[in-house]
Amino acid sequence: MGWAGVRHGVGPRRAWPESVAAVAAGAAQLPAVFALLFWQALAADRYGVGYGPAFGLLCLFLFAPVLLPVLGLLHAGAQILPGAVVADVVLCRVPWPLWARRLLGVTLVGAVWAVVGAVWAGMYFPATAACLAALGVLPVLAMEYARVRPTGSRGLWWRAAGASVVLFVLALVAGPLATAAGLVEEYEPPPLSAERVAGVWRGEDGAVLKLLPGGRAELTRMPVDPGVRATADLVVCDGAGSWRLEPGRVRDGVAVRLAAAEAGEADEAGEEDGCRGETVWSSGGTERSPELFVFFGDPDASSPWVLTRDP
Repeated sequence: MGWAGVRHGVGPRRAWPESVAAVAAGAAQLPAVFALLFWQALAADRYGVGYGPAFGLLCLFLFAPVLLPVLGLLHAGAQILPGAVVADVVLCRVPWPLWARRLLGVTLVGAVWAVVGAVWAGMYFPATAACLAALGVLPVLAMEYARVRPTGSRGLWWRAAGASVVLFVLALVAGPLATAAGLVEEYEPPPLSAERVAGVWRGEDGAVLKLLPGGRAELTRMPVDPGVRATADLVVCDGAGSWRLEPGRVRDGVAVRLAAAEAGEADEAGEEDGCRGETVWSSGGTERSPELFVFFGDPDASSPWVLTRDP
């Protein structure tokens, strides 16, 4: 903003409100962005975690007064203010209004960051560039407002706070409406059949589950539900047993149980070894790449065990 102020004859006192407006507007839009990301994650949920991500929104509310201004400052410093400098210095001869040139400059800087994300993190460039361009609209308009109608920093932050509440409420309403209208594609687990399930499924740490035609199963280093939902310990078992399909309203599943003769010597020892518990693996993945998964313990506090089918 310093170069832009010198070029247009605007001193630091005039440029400062525009910088504050960029930071405040960038922070104000983040709760709505997080709410939209929450709805998108809920629609794309492959493992039925449900409303577990809502805990993240609760944390956002608790830490918003400290977290949002910092994130707004980082956003402004990385994209908005450099984009304004590009517009005021490099694009000064483009016969557009100042706000339009700044929006173009912010978009160009966002495209540079999208290239960085594509190279270093494998992000999809068009979607990343489009999202960064969209995140630059409100801060650029706020800078134009501060330029045309100068006001104090406190007034800018109060206006940003009010706009943030409005945007957040709109995002909470728009998310489920967009999902209901089909604008956001909702994940649907593939249905299971005996033909699709039969085969060899593999997981982490050498886990192998062979589901044979006729309902026979062979387990190698397979985790088994010990029957205690809150436990953090897994029971890993080997042996032969049986399986059957478990149709469901949302997800189909496969129930796997070790045969009593293969469950170890629990009866002779007089103790339960946990391997004879029945574990229901739910359908996940896609039609082309099916998965079976199960949660041990609280789904909100653990990751799923996932099995993938051999081709």
